[in-house]
Amino acid sequence: MATEATFTIPADQFPLGTVFEQLPGVTVRLERIVPSTDVVIPYFWVRGSHSDDVVAAFSDHPGVQDIELIDSVEDEYLLRAEWAADYAGVLSALTETGVPLIEAIGTDTEWTFEIRGDERSDIAGFQRRCREHDIPITLTALHALTPVETASESALTEEQQEALVLAYECGYFNSPREVTMDELGDELGISQQAIASRLRRGTRRVLGNTLSALDA
Repeated sequence: MATEATFTIPADQFPLGTVFEQLPGVTVRLERIVPSTDVVIPYFWVRGSHSDDVVAAFSDHPGVQDIELIDSVEDEYLLRAEWAADYAGVLSALTETGVPLIEAIGTDTEWTFEIRGDERSDIAGFQRRCREHDIPITLTALHALTPVETASESALTEEQQEALVLAYECGYFNSPREVTMDELGDELGISQQAIASRLRRGTRRVLGNTLSALDA
């Protein structure tokens, strides 16, 4: 049965985490991974700094072969980075085991990864590969997906609904935004990383349910 897992690693144990040494206030969200023969190419969003500072901070990493600013939306920047697979660590383990990455968010304290395997054994294989690479991952959640969750990402949790309603009422989805993610987090008494995750997962589930209903 398809299984979803969440795990964390210290910020400095992931190549993209080196940005926090120069820009401790930024948040990094991995968009997707494109595996190839010699390199792992991640696309990721960075929030909390100017684009020139972000590019310079990532370019200083010895494993980064290339970095490019792809797009920007208000105060967030989409970048494409390329570095040798030997420097990738967690990314290498994901590509070697074929386990899809759902989401990854990094702050100056830790990285949180969400992955999905077709079988629970896929998650176990990924964990074994991380141990072989001496990657200090900490598993924080593991659950099997129900048929409803697999098809439409299920219904909103209470926390996701609370975050989406607050964000909508406070004007977070307006252009320009009338409230920041930090302010939303303060209102709910949670971190910026937590509110960002609730909004993304909640939005994805709303869209999944809406599109499934249209196809029905």
